[in-house]
Amino acid sequence: MELVHSSQDAITLENKYGAHNYHPLPVVLAKGDGVYVWDVEGKKYFDFLSAYSAVNQGHCHPRIVNALKEQAETLTLTSRAFYNDVLGVYEKYMSEYFGFDKILPMNTGAEAVETAIKICRKWAYEKKGVQETKAKIIVCENNFHGRTTTIISFSNDQDARKNFGPFTEGFIKIPYNDINALEEALKEDNVAGFLVEPIQGEAGVFVPDDGYLAKADKLCKEKNVLFIADEVQTGIARTGELLACDYENIRPDLLILGKAVSGGVYPVSAVLADNSIMEVIKPGQHGSTFGGNPLAAKVAMAALDVVKDEGLAENSRRLGVIFRERMNALIDATDLITQVRGKGLLNAIVINDSPESSTAWNICVALKENGLLAKPTHGNIIRFAPPLVMTEEQLHECCDIIDSTITQFNAV
Repeated sequence: MELVHSSQDAITLENKYGAHNYHPLPVVLAKGDGVYVWDVEGKKYFDFLSAYSAVNQGHCHPRIVNALKEQAETLTLTSRAFYNDVLGVYEKYMSEYFGFDKILPMNTGAEAVETAIKICRKWAYEKKGVQETKAKIIVCENNFHGRTTTIISFSNDQDARKNFGPFTEGFIKIPYNDINALEEALKEDNVAGFLVEPIQGEAGVFVPDDGYLAKADKLCKEKNVLFIADEVQTGIARTGELLACDYENIRPDLLILGKAVSGGVYPVSAVLADNSIMEVIKPGQHGSTFGGNPLAAKVAMAALDVVKDEGLAENSRRLGVIFRERMNALIDATDLITQVRGKGLLNAIVINDSPESSTAWNICVALKENGLLAKPTHGNIIRFAPPLVMTEEQLHECCDIIDSTITQFNAV
C-alpha cells in the first residue's frame, strides 16, 4: 500500500486517480477527536462543518466506536435474505425514539429520500386512489435532497442537472417559505406529497418564517397529502431540538433521517412512518443489501443514546444563541458580512460579495490557516456547523478566530 507522507501527496493521488466530483478545501485530514481534526502534518483545527452535520456527536466518539468494534467482531452483514438478532431491536428502538410505527432502514441520505418518494407514490395509488403513474410531489426551489437521477430532476442547481437528463417527471416546484404557493399547488390534481427541508441547509441555511411548517402541515392534512420532512441534515439535535420539525410541534407523515443517525461512524439512514403508510411496501418492492445490517443498527443505537445522554439538543440550542450574538456583533464591526442566520448550531453568514466571487472561499482558506475549517456554499455564503459536543469556552475561541480572520481579511 502506498503511504501518504504529506498533504500534497494525498491531494496529488486524489487528483490523479479519483473522479473530480468535489472541490475540497486544501487540507488533508488524518485524525479526529471530538470537535478537533488534525492534518497529515499534525496541525490541529476546529471542525466547523461536522461532515455536513454527520458528526454531531463529535469525531470518533468512544461509545459509538466501541459499538462498531464489538459488533464488527461478531456479525457485520447478512443481507435481508435472513433475519439477524440486531435489526428488530434497532427498529423498535428507532420507532420509540422518534414516535412512529415503523422504520425502513437504508444507508445514505439520498437513498432515504428516494425511499420516501417511492413510498409516497405507492401510497397515493393504493390508499388515496390516484391513477397509477399520475402522482405528483410538491418540492421547493433551491432544495437539496441528494444527487440521484430522480432527485436532480427537481433541483434547480445547474451543476447537478446539466447533461444528466432526461429527467423524471411528477414534481411541482414552488418557492420555499411561500405558503400561498403551496396552497395553490395543492389545488392541482393527483398531488401525493410535499417534500421539504425544515431549514434549507445546502442553499445557505435558509430558515423559514415562524409558522410556515405548521401551516404547510395543516394544508397537507386538509388535502390528504403526505407531509414529508427531509431531516437528513437538520435532524438529530443539530438545530437545538431533536428534529427541526419539533419547533412547530409537527409530526411528519414521512420522516427522512441520515447523517448523524450514526455519528459519522458508518452510513445509516432511515424513513419512518406509521403503519397506514408503510404497509404499502411489500417483499421485493424496495430494499438494499446493506440496509438494516447489524453493524449499522448497533452503531446507530449507540449514536442516538449519546444524543440523549449528553443533552446535545440543549447544548446546540444554547450555543447557537451565543454564536449568532457573536456573529451579529461582527456584522456591526465590518462591512464584509451582511447577515447571519440559523438555528441551534446550524448557521451561516452571508458575505458582502456576489455569489460568483471567490471572497467566501478565500475567507475559508484564511480560516483554515488560523485553525478553523468551514466551507462556502452557493458562492458567497459560509456555513458553520461544529460538532454538538462543543463547549462554550471552545465556541468563544472559535468565534475569536472567525472575528480576527474576517477583520484582518477586511483590512487587506
